[in-house]
Amino acid sequence: MTIRVLLADDQNLVRAAFALLVASAPDMEVVGEAGTGRQAVELARTERADLVVMDIRMPDLDGIEATRLIAADEDLAGVKVLVLTTYDTDENIVAALRAGASGFLVKDTRPADLLDAIRTVTAGDALLSPGPTARLIERFLRSPAAPPAGGDGPDCLSDRERQVLTLVARGLNNTEIADSLGLSPLTAKTHVSRVMGKLGTRDRAQLVIVAYESGLVTPGTAQRQ
Repeated sequence: MTIRVLLADDQNLVRAAFALLVASAPDMEVVGEAGTGRQAVELARTERADLVVMDIRMPDLDGIEATRLIAADEDLAGVKVLVLTTYDTDENIVAALRAGASGFLVKDTRPADLLDAIRTVTAGDALLSPGPTARLIERFLRSPAAPPAGGDGPDCLSDRERQVLTLVARGLNNTEIADSLGLSPLTAKTHVSRVMGKLGTRDRAQLVIVAYESGLVTPGTAQRQ
């Protein structure tokens, strides 16, 4: 399957560089380029992109609001957003994840890692830059609470599903979850899908938010007893 990528950044040179990089991957194609957040939303609707690489700071409509509009549009339910930011201390990262982004990377990420990130997010996995993840969660917990992503919260989950949610929030992939709980990778994937369905979340990034927002997990601890 060819991944249809939309690039949103207000700097022409940056967009051109990203376009060359994405076009070099045999499993990807660039279906559009946007210089503003509003253009990104419009192109996501018309070009049927699988994933939007979204800058945060853009004119007309910033990347956070553009992400929120894409995530709220039922016709764009399958579109993922990967946020790229210049600084990993950007205070808007939490807002972008709350708005519906499936992950973020800093712009000094290696080209190969960006391509891998596009594949990861398109496949439905959350992706956060390893370095700033802990600081991101700390800021999230200190920032004003957002409305729950949906569903009834972790209380609606079975004990096994709560274990799975905890491991997702700690950054484990399906294979690692399977190894940790003594399950097959397929069973672990099924549990993750069920948890997403019960909590009304779009992807793993939203699961992480629910887990921390509810207090199921906190920085430095595995699970609330």
